[in-house]
Amino acid sequence: MANWNSTEILDAIPLTSSGKLHKCLVFTENNDTSTCSKWVFDTTYRASSRGMEWNLVCRNYWKGALVQSFYMLGVFAGAIILGGLADKIGRKTVFCWSALLQLLFGVLVAFIPEYWIFSAFTFLYGMFGSAGAFIPAFVLTMEIVGPSKRTKCSVAFHCCFSFGMMCVAVWGAIISDKTILQVVYGLHSLILIPHLWIMDESPRWLYGQGRVKDAVQIVQKALKFNKSDIVLDTAEYVSKAKAERFFQKKTTVAKTKAGTLELFKTPHIRNMSIIMCICWFANSLVYYGLTLSSGKMEGNPYIIIAVFSLVDIPSYLMVFYFLDIWGRRLFISIAMLIGGTACVIAAFLPEGATVTTVIIVIGKLFIAASFAIAYNYSCELFPTVVRNTALGLGSMFARLSGALTPLITLLESFDAKIPAITFGVFALVSGFLCMFLPETMNKPLPESIEDGENFGKGDTLFSTCFRKKAKKPYTGDEDEEATQSMVVNSAAVSS
Repeated sequence: MANWNSTEILDAIPLTSSGKLHKCLVFTENNDTSTCSKWVFDTTYRASSRGMEWNLVCRNYWKGALVQSFYMLGVFAGAIILGGLADKIGRKTVFCWSALLQLLFGVLVAFIPEYWIFSAFTFLYGMFGSAGAFIPAFVLTMEIVGPSKRTKCSVAFHCCFSFGMMCVAVWGAIISDKTILQVVYGLHSLILIPHLWIMDESPRWLYGQGRVKDAVQIVQKALKFNKSDIVLDTAEYVSKAKAERFFQKKTTVAKTKAGTLELFKTPHIRNMSIIMCICWFANSLVYYGLTLSSGKMEGNPYIIIAVFSLVDIPSYLMVFYFLDIWGRRLFISIAMLIGGTACVIAAFLPEGATVTTVIIVIGKLFIAASFAIAYNYSCELFPTVVRNTALGLGSMFARLSGALTPLITLLESFDAKIPAITFGVFALVSGFLCMFLPETMNKPLPESIEDGENFGKGDTLFSTCFRKKAKKPYTGDEDEEATQSMVVNSAAVSS
């Protein structure tokens, strides 16, 4: 076989405007060019792949982007369907069923030989994986701790996500066969199955559904696990819950059951919902856009993926340290503005250059931080009755942009700068809009729709800056106040 830079190869394959061998054209006998009918793939890092099997290059290049979009559309559908379902039937129920189906589709998709059936299974894989398993688990995590513990739990949760991305790189480097590799990826879902027995339902959700005795039992179990001598009076909490429900029915404002439409019925919650949807859309667009761009960077792709995953760790540590100092609103705005600026700058730098790589890594670092904050922020902004729905709605917009990201990257065929500039502009706009959200740091979670409508109304970054009022230091009293209104927070304070 001839070397890539040999005369034989150069006489057979035309060069692109950048001086590289064309991937889709060959010279004919009349020195004209025609489309390739067969391709030789670089097997330096991969012995087999779906791209090689189905020739997802040149005229079929769009199919590779489309199947990525199918996965994100699956997460999009899951966020719509399963997000609201978790608010109706419980976080644990949706999580456990999704974990089982994620395991099933994650393994089955490895044996699908046909492109369109593979795409359909990938859709279902995304629906029950990222949307069905990830979102309810995160919401449940945020609901079982008090205000002072949310940042720690959120950061730990997202560090596990980065660890999973590093596993993707490690297994990809070790296993060359595409079928075995996908089976190994799918079998990782086995670690979720024991949660059927070891996980408890969210006490906060149970309380909101009127299942006060069940909520108290779970909190008492947590107190016992933490070796606390506190004994909760179930009758007291049952009577308190009845009084709260009577008041809610009388005022006809708060509801124990609510859906997606509740996020848009009242003005303050509607404004927060719209801004957070744009925030999720922009975060996902830039995050996955930069991640996909890593495949175009020179070098071992598995090392690059691992490095990009490792970049998330310091970003999460940055969130861990500064989030309870700067607050959610200021931090997410700064992170998105820096991430968007990095995207725009990288568009005008030479591909493969060291400075380009550095700028991309900086952008990834801050966007990963803002993405992590978006999860935390969404859980704190919206009331319990629509919290999972709100997070699901945000995730829905994130997956919508995730589905569009591979398609936007196809625009590089017109101009290589278009995708990066598009990503950057969305991040800049979103970073500015987040300044109009209320601050949630160290504040008890709102419970009813009425609570959510009154929560932080009139509080923006600009009103805070011009108020010239000293910031009240956090003393821990906020956790104590939360315990007085809900049994769940008793566990948060005691722990």
